[in-house]
Amino acid sequence: MRAFPPDVNMRRGIASLPDTFRKRAKVLKANLSSFLKKTQWILSSHPYETDQLNSTTQVESLKWKGSFDRLLENKDGLLTFRAFLVSEYSEENIDFYLACEDYKSTKSPDKLKTKAKDIYEEFIQRDAPREVNIDQKTRDFSKNNLEECKRMCFDIAQLEVYTLMEKDCYPRFLRSATFKEREKYPKLLA
Repeated sequence: MRAFPPDVNMRRGIASLPDTFRKRAKVLKANLSSFLKKTQWILSSHPYETDQLNSTTQVESLKWKGSFDRLLENKDGLLTFRAFLVSEYSEENIDFYLACEDYKSTKSPDKLKTKAKDIYEEFIQRDAPREVNIDQKTRDFSKNNLEECKRMCFDIAQLEVYTLMEKDCYPRFLRSATFKEREKYPKLLA
């Protein structure tokens, strides 16, 4: 890299950094963003307090093994699964899924438009702070749907992320120490 006076490097900004630094900066930005969000997406669509986790019984924990849907339908299961995803640095998947659920339940057309834009900028657009892993065709389809802002705007992207979590993250969660300990001692870990 050619040496420029410090003020020139500062003006060039992040574009002057090598690719590896830019990629790392993107990851750090996404992680910082998730900490600052304070689980905004979860709380908007699931009004459960984290201090209520101690209500999980061993039977409920065992039901989580039954299906991914049962895990997501259970408030403690959802929060435990999200904590597991945080430990794997992939909580953007469940946050995107929940943001889509919240979006679909929104009544006001004005709020739909605002939420759609926020979801797109946060999770879908290229280099989004918490970009989810979807294919380009789905990304383009979601972008085109933004103009109409129908309730099904993100359905295909949401299904793709749901499938990724169900086929990849969920089996790892069931094998994880987090789940195994929760299965043995559900009330102690809450």
